[in-house]
Amino acid sequence: MEPSIYSIRKSFLLPLGLVVLLSFILLISALALQLPIAKTIILVAFLLPVCIVFAESSLRKVYVTKDAVKINKLFRSKSLSYAELTAIDTIQVRKRAFISLSSENDFMILSNSYDQFGLLLKQLVARVPETVVSDETKQLAENPPKKCSDVFSAWLAVAVLALIIYVQLRGMF
Repeated sequence: MEPSIYSIRKSFLLPLGLVVLLSFILLISALALQLPIAKTIILVAFLLPVCIVFAESSLRKVYVTKDAVKINKLFRSKSLSYAELTAIDTIQVRKRAFISLSSENDFMILSNSYDQFGLLLKQLVARVPETVVSDETKQLAENPPKKCSDVFSAWLAVAVLALIIYVQLRGMF
């Protein structure tokens, strides 16, 4: 059986990638226009975490196989077999949902930022022993929440950065 592979939603990665690109454009224009060093330092301080979040989100993948669930992240990987799982619990705050997969020695946390989160959750619930799945998790698998606030925030950041670049460069043309 081929593993099912889940990654972070493209609808979030696209605007986040544009934020990284626009931030680099803004940094290059700040250097070219010889803006005060404090502005450049603030921009670099903003750019570093955004690049890390983009890299982490782009490379994050969950593999659901017949025997285990595996998560690949930036510079690390973790796997839990279904047999060693002791609990699958859910935490939901508004439209944000987190699934905790626990064993005696380790744990994983998955969020509904993954594309096809409902299918991911249904596959997990179907493959693990029923005794380790909480009632909340079973209910969430039947009706997974759709989260869009992160996508809206990323597009808002794109708009703000585009406006800043326009204001900064309009005098050059």
